[in-house]
Amino acid sequence: MTTMAWLIVGLIVLPVSFLTWSLVAVDRRGLAAVRTNLLRGFSSGAAGLQALNADTKSVTSLGVRVTPKGYAAWLDKLLDRAGRPTQLPLQRLLIVKPSLALLVASVGILIVSKNVTPPAVVYVVLASVLAYFTPDILIHGRGAERQKAIELELPNTLDQMLISVEAGLGFETAMARAAQNGKGPLAFELMRTLQDMQVGRSRRDAYLAFASRTDVPDLRTFVRAVVQADIYGIAIANVLRTQAKQMRVKRRQRAEEKAMKLPVKVLFPLMFCILPVLFIVIIGPAVINVMKNFVGAF
Repeated sequence: MTTMAWLIVGLIVLPVSFLTWSLVAVDRRGLAAVRTNLLRGFSSGAAGLQALNADTKSVTSLGVRVTPKGYAAWLDKLLDRAGRPTQLPLQRLLIVKPSLALLVASVGILIVSKNVTPPAVVYVVLASVLAYFTPDILIHGRGAERQKAIELELPNTLDQMLISVEAGLGFETAMARAAQNGKGPLAFELMRTLQDMQVGRSRRDAYLAFASRTDVPDLRTFVRAVVQADIYGIAIANVLRTQAKQMRVKRRQRAEEKAMKLPVKVLFPLMFCILPVLFIVIIGPAVINVMKNFVGAF
């Protein structure tokens, strides 16, 4: 494409991108709260707040309408695993995905409009589909990293809670102390679980929601053990001691498994990248000398 064509594309894409992001990226609930406080006592405040709420509902309903219900529930579960990032709630994600796909499709159509061929159309469609699912890939990766961090932190956190319980503290107090001393995603989830119980949610439901949000097998096992101990009246210190020991064993086993997989992962780079160069350096001069002698003999 020529410079003028790229300039035209930029003049179209950049304003559309800015308007889309300005529509999506605004924290409308926070803005509504600010406007409510600022307009309190004025007659026009209620009308402005109603208009803002109507705008927010219309944008949210648009994203919900273009997304299947099962897919939206799956995205909501991915956001739970990723820790519910404040910059990207579910309503905003449902609007960002089709907007991003539409933007990429528009740019692709502008690029291939002068030379429309079947491969070009396929590339535009594939690029649009990839743009639509790119937020899913990013959120899934963030959730996987968060799950790994929780698995690594869980044994140490259980040890801290065990020490607190043996010192005479209750289980929730020990959980709160571990959440205050920690800095990772597990500490955040513990604090959120305590907040759920403080607002009136039952202990069992809060623990099960804790395990469902994180979707970590080790943590799910620990939560089930705690729930059973609460039901049958088992001493929580014994449960914590047993679970902490099992989590340390599992963490060591996972490390050993990764160490065993390392030679297999290194095999293909070694065969295709390192060994050919090594053979050229070692055998190359001998092959050159043999060829010279062979040519000289004839």
